[in-house]
Amino acid sequence: MSPNLRDWYSRSRELSNKIYGWIKRTLGAFLSEARWWEGAVCGVVVATGVVLAILFYTRVLDPFTLGRFLVFGMQVGEAGVTGLAALAGVTLIMKLPTTFKWVLAVAAPVVWLAVGRVGPGQAGWILLALVLVPGLFIGGGYWVGRGGLRDATKTRRVLVIGTLGLGLAIAVFDVAWLANDGSEPDAYTNAASEGSPLTTIDLPDPSESGEYQVLTLTYGSGEDLHRLEFGEDADYVTESVDGSKLIDGWEGRGGWARTRYWGFDSEELPLQGRVWYPEGDGPFPLVLIVHGNHGMEDFSDPGYGYLGQLLASRGYIFASIDENFINSSISDRLDDDGGLDEENDARGWLLLEHLKVWASWNESAGHVFERKVNMDRIGLVGHSRGGEAVAVASAFNRLPYYPDDATLAFDYDFNIRAVVAIAPVDGQYRPAELPTPVENVNYFTIHGANDGDVTSFQGSRQLERIRFTDDRYWFKAGLYILGANHGQFNTTWGATDTSAPNSWFLNRAPLIPASEQEQIARVYISAFFEATLRGERGYVPLFADHRSGGHWLPDTVYLGRFEDSRQQFVSTFEEDIDVLTATMPDARQWQEHLTLWKERDVGLKSRTMGTKAVYLGWNTEEGEAPASYTIELPEEGLELDADSLLTFVMADADQKAPRPESDDDEGDNENADEAEAENDDESSADSEDAEPEPIDLTIELTDAEGRSASLPLAHFSLLQPQIKVQTRKAEFLSRGASSEVVFQSFAFRLRDFAAANPEFDATQLASIRFLFDRTPEGVVVLDDVGFR
Repeated sequence: MSPNLRDWYSRSRELSNKIYGWIKRTLGAFLSEARWWEGAVCGVVVATGVVLAILFYTRVLDPFTLGRFLVFGMQVGEAGVTGLAALAGVTLIMKLPTTFKWVLAVAAPVVWLAVGRVGPGQAGWILLALVLVPGLFIGGGYWVGRGGLRDATKTRRVLVIGTLGLGLAIAVFDVAWLANDGSEPDAYTNAASEGSPLTTIDLPDPSESGEYQVLTLTYGSGEDLHRLEFGEDADYVTESVDGSKLIDGWEGRGGWARTRYWGFDSEELPLQGRVWYPEGDGPFPLVLIVHGNHGMEDFSDPGYGYLGQLLASRGYIFASIDENFINSSISDRLDDDGGLDEENDARGWLLLEHLKVWASWNESAGHVFERKVNMDRIGLVGHSRGGEAVAVASAFNRLPYYPDDATLAFDYDFNIRAVVAIAPVDGQYRPAELPTPVENVNYFTIHGANDGDVTSFQGSRQLERIRFTDDRYWFKAGLYILGANHGQFNTTWGATDTSAPNSWFLNRAPLIPASEQEQIARVYISAFFEATLRGERGYVPLFADHRSGGHWLPDTVYLGRFEDSRQQFVSTFEEDIDVLTATMPDARQWQEHLTLWKERDVGLKSRTMGTKAVYLGWNTEEGEAPASYTIELPEEGLELDADSLLTFVMADADQKAPRPESDDDEGDNENADEAEAENDDESSADSEDAEPEPIDLTIELTDAEGRSASLPLAHFSLLQPQIKVQTRKAEFLSRGASSEVVFQSFAFRLRDFAAANPEFDATQLASIRFLFDRTPEGVVVLDDVGFR
């Protein structure tokens, strides 16, 4: 070793020994400083008190109920007992042999993680950590330094200043992080809005107020303990109904607290509502709206006044139904089973009981609504659990008995023509353990991509189950909106999709303003009822393509799904497990050069969509033949003309297609299995890559004489990349995937293909070919190929 290198090594070793010695002395002083630990104890006690005060305010005092108070007391008591048990356990463990303690130290967290007990967790635990850590350092530093630092040793001054500064810095960070709205999203591709719509609607803006003067009233039990408008100030008093056969879980301790709060039990459920109605002779269509699950003491029914005011001015009777008494409460935790169970059937049944009241009023001489209600034109709107309840009501409306207890007879059969589901859940109630079937009703579901409560587009599941079986005109549609959340469709819920303190962890920065989200609801819900209850079909194109009414809508990404009763389906991929067969008899389908080809159920963030589709993947390098997927049409069965539309739905699968194993590999599906391994949880795979580019491809039609005509997918619009959002401020707080398959409807005029090749005969089609020649690689999900 050279002298210079030896000298450098010696100085480096001396410096490292000094640093090590300083750390050892400081750490030793820290660990042996009894006063620091006394202060730390005080700091932890104070911090715990702060956490309890926050939870007591958010969960008990705002608002206060006896049930909430009892639950809070029980939870604090259980936490204390758990802590004492943990202390006893640690004391016992310390007396165990050293080897066993090491094994236990490794095994315990492994088992803990294996059973899924560690994860995003409850906000209360995170809040506890955020408060306890700074409390620990601030308390310890203050206690050591409270006598002054003038005569203190250097080590003690470092200990006091360091721990105080660290604790204060963490506290400031915690407050700033909890107080901010989150992180702004990056600029997002809006491929679905590019291009021109097939039709631009030339009708009045459906979100503009109409010509009617709006009047209001309320009806209720006359005995509501908490709201005068349903109590002694109610304009009309209604009789209560017995819902005990539809509601489970009211009998326990939580039910006792619920009964004490409301003054009634499940045998005496009130029929209560807020009404906006037009001044005039009528008769007017009737629309009922019902809220979803929220804290039962934080009343949800007033939050749809903006829709009531609009629709009443346009000639509808609009009633916001009160079902707060079957919403959740912290008092439910008094019960081992968590309180009310699968109560969405009761929510839907109550709507039908309200319709009975309206039918009675319409026939009552001298009543304000005598002959003013058009009971032949009824619409239902539901939000969240209410969004499932309106589908349940539509199903119950045509049944003779309650499916889960046939001793309860039904006798409704109202003319419910239109149903709107706002950010609905699906499957909370399953009639006879089956998904809720609904047929012959117009259906529209709307969902926000940034929904922090119902994070998956569950309305798409019910949308799939809507069936049209008679000869009347019906349609169903779905709309998915970037920047919309769960609560801003209801003015009392707002930007917080969960209750405090959980709401403090929501990422609210990417949300569109509440006024814009309400505007979207105004446009679509008003247009929906104009089309379905008034017969103004000029608004129907809005549901087939949002761009047709884009001049009424805020600027964001919209993904729309549309189907009507005129649809002729060639392939829905539901018929069997043979990938070569199609839905229409004698139709066949095959592929060339695909590296992924599989028919499977479509995955969402949670569960599946409940429909099969075909996944098509290609990975083509320059100079290689493009991949394709062809559907051969039957010689008979299709009725087409130049005005017919080729229709299908498609979505970006957010997967990476594998490369073929060899040049002569014509799409062997071994690679497809590898590509889908990342999606075994039935949800989209999250990617760390940059924002993906929209997918384009070629649609090629061939007639019976072999003449072809082609149009790019972009002739209608490009395929939107999956919309990825983070609903919590930190990724580790979020559950599941950040995106999912959301279908986008495409429609091509056959006359446009004929324009591309005048010799092509659009009325004698022989095949449809999807040619993947415009984007080098990708995976798409294709479904419901047909004509309208």
